[in-house]
Amino acid sequence: MSTTTGPPAVDQAGDVPAAPAPPDRAARPRRTVAQLRAGAGRRLTRTRRRTVVRTARLVRRAVHAWRASLQLRVGAITMLVAGVLVVIVSLVLFRQISDQLLGAKRQAAVDQSLSGVQYAQTEVGGIATGDSASVRSTLSRTVENLRSRGGAAGDFDVVMVYLSGDAPRPAASRPDIYPAIPDDLRAEVAGGAQAYRYAPVPDRDGDPVPTLLVGAPVPTDGQGGDRVEVYFAFPLDQEQESLEGIRSTVVITCAVLTLFVAGIGVLVTRLVVDPVRRAAGSAQRLAEGHLEERLVVRGEDDLARLATSFNAMADSLQRQITQLEGLSQLQQRFTSDVSHELRTPLTTVQMAAAVLHEAREDFDPAVARSAELLRAELDRFEMLLSDLLEISRYDAGAAVLEAEPQDLVPLVGRVAEGMSALAARHDCELQVAVPPVPVIAEVDGRRVERVLRNLVGNAIEHGTGKPVEITLAASATAVAITVRDHGIGLTSADAQHVFDRFWRADPARVRSVGGSGLGLSISLEDARLHGGWLQVWGLPGQGAQFRLTVPMTAGGELTSSPLPLRPPFLRPPRDRA
Repeated sequence: MSTTTGPPAVDQAGDVPAAPAPPDRAARPRRTVAQLRAGAGRRLTRTRRRTVVRTARLVRRAVHAWRASLQLRVGAITMLVAGVLVVIVSLVLFRQISDQLLGAKRQAAVDQSLSGVQYAQTEVGGIATGDSASVRSTLSRTVENLRSRGGAAGDFDVVMVYLSGDAPRPAASRPDIYPAIPDDLRAEVAGGAQAYRYAPVPDRDGDPVPTLLVGAPVPTDGQGGDRVEVYFAFPLDQEQESLEGIRSTVVITCAVLTLFVAGIGVLVTRLVVDPVRRAAGSAQRLAEGHLEERLVVRGEDDLARLATSFNAMADSLQRQITQLEGLSQLQQRFTSDVSHELRTPLTTVQMAAAVLHEAREDFDPAVARSAELLRAELDRFEMLLSDLLEISRYDAGAAVLEAEPQDLVPLVGRVAEGMSALAARHDCELQVAVPPVPVIAEVDGRRVERVLRNLVGNAIEHGTGKPVEITLAASATAVAITVRDHGIGLTSADAQHVFDRFWRADPARVRSVGGSGLGLSISLEDARLHGGWLQVWGLPGQGAQFRLTVPMTAGGELTSSPLPLRPPFLRPPRDRA
């Protein structure tokens, strides 16, 4: 099969159809100038924002380093002060060297100029009587003779000007010198005085060179307005090179001296700061419990006395803490031993009291009432022994958290149901508010339930018959339970001691619920064992609210609580009808 190609087809009108545009390019939208400018503006704004953020971050780091490092501050201040002093001294010294160097050059140039003027006077004394050619010849010869004389001021160039009428006729060793003579120098020489100026004069390559120009009038025998002026141009390139070398040396010396002084300041500061840092580190380790931490004493200066005082303080702290630990262990052992030793006789007495309590209907009413009171007080005594054993475990550091995932909604319900009989006896309503979905958290259910029982029991006891509100809430990282009563409330002083052992707001008040006085202390330890918070808020006459907050996962860190500690509404709710 073959394929042939030919000219494009022609329609009846004789026109060749145009080739269609590529579909991709034809469909691609073109961006307008305004859109391009807007995009460039957004990119520029983002770049500026990133630059500002980075600059702010660097500034914060620099400020933190400045505040945190005494050695850095002393070194920077020392460098600044030393740098300022060295710069001032160097400027004064450089100015004196420059003045002396240029002054010596100027004096030698002036002396050499005076000698040259005297010589020129002998050469051009009768120049006014000659014609133009003889004037030019005399000036040129005198210029060459003056330039060849030499002197202490070094190499120089000479310009002699014969002024007759309005047209000056100069003769110079180099033609580019005369235009470079300043007008004020010419005016001063025209007034009949010897003068000098510093001005840039082109060298033989055309580069400007600092030059000392000395001008003076040359006395002649002419009459009228004819006069002769001579100018000496002393290049200062060698002096400039010398000053540049001196300037470089001074700058390097300033930098080295400043760094040296700053280094000495940093070294001296380090000699002082290092012992202080060691003392701070030892104090921190001492605070962490390393009671054997001590400082090495070197010498007899102030730092040595500081180390000696620190060691004496550490010895005293270690001795006192050791004594307190011994007393605490003795107290813990005593509490534990007494609690265990009382278990056996308490069990015996409870068995006897149970027999009497079962047979109380056969007794005299007074004896029957005594049997009931004996049974109740023995139950309270057993609770006190259990709480003492629990406190001794916390004091000994033997308490262990047995955390596992649990739904706290039914746990709160169990506590409310278990405390309902006590609430009914006090004519108190328990109002429970829990989420409609399960709240799963890694907690020790037994300890959380004990905390809630203590809080609800206290709320019922101090609620004066008003409703007690139990609220459960959760966030992504924490779970919180609040127990709110509307009873007598707490003062700020009471709130500071409410978790103390055996503390009571009113010592004369009879405890109606029958607690041991250790419930809130144990609850606080249970909350701490979870890594959580147990907090209280109260106002006299407005009631109190306790808030338990624990991490959602065991070992988590708390940063906030899902429930507020202060109730949003302080007006007590309406009592039951």
